[in-house]
Parts: sequence; structure tokens; C-alpha cells
Amino acid sequence: MIVVVPISGAQDLERAFTIRRLVFVEEQHVHPDEEYDEFETTSTHFLARADGEPCGTARWRRTSNGVKLERFAVLADYRGKGVGKALVRTVLDDVFSQQPEPIEGIYLHAQLTAMPLYASFGFIPVGPMFEEAGIQHYKMVLPGSAYTKG
Repeated sequence: MIVVVPISGAQDLERAFTIRRLVFVEEQHVHPDEEYDEFETTSTHFLARADGEPCGTARWRRTSNGVKLERFAVLADYRGKGVGKALVRTVLDDVFSQQPEPIEGIYLHAQLTAMPLYASFGFIPVGPMFEEAGIQHYKMVLPGSAYTKG
């Protein structure tokens, strides 16, 4: 069973940072200075557990361009098992529950391999491919009526 909850304590935030370190820093060779930033304290973080084991994380934050979803990371042993979908669904539900509808400007920077996951929730790519932290990405946006809670 996969459960995703907002992080409210230091211990779960540390678990999320560990997952991000394993996925981004160790596996994808992102420099730690690029992975951890000044938005850690102002973002809403989430932790996914599969059968009680921490296995994924994500966060969202407000920017001058809208609401940005970011730092989606799932441990290798849990990929392809619905953890990413559960994270995206929970994060979007949280964003919509805290914002007046309709929400404008929900976006993310998707690694190429993750684009199909985000597209399944209605995100569409905009603009050219770009490099971020040494990895190819596309900006993807969620049209206003593309997502329904639940």
C-alpha cells in the first residue's frame, strides 16, 4: 500500500532529503549545491511510503510564475509501482485544496523519462528542451481544466 503525506516533522524531512540525495546526487550525479536550495523551508514537502517504508518525495512552492511542483524522487526499487503517480496526485490535490480555483500557472520542469507520468495528469510540454543540473528537461504546464481532484 502506498501512502503519501505532507511532511510536518524534522525526521520525515530528513528522510525526504535522504531519498533526494540517493536519487539525484548519487544516482544522477547532481551536485548537492544544485539539489538543496533556499526554498527548502518555504516549500510544502511530501513523503511517500510503500508498506511503511519511505520511498519517494516531492515538494511544491509558489513562485513569481505560479505554483511549481518539483523534486519528485522515487527510490529505484520502487519505480514502476505507482509511487510517482501517488506523489503527483497528492501534491496536486494539496495545491488545489489550498488555492482558490481556478488555479493558474501550475508548472514543473520534467526530466525526459518522467514526462509520460506528468502527461497522464494533463501536463503539456511548452518551449524547447533545456538542461538543468546536467539533465535534459522540458517545462510542462497544467492547463486550468486538465486536472480534477481525487
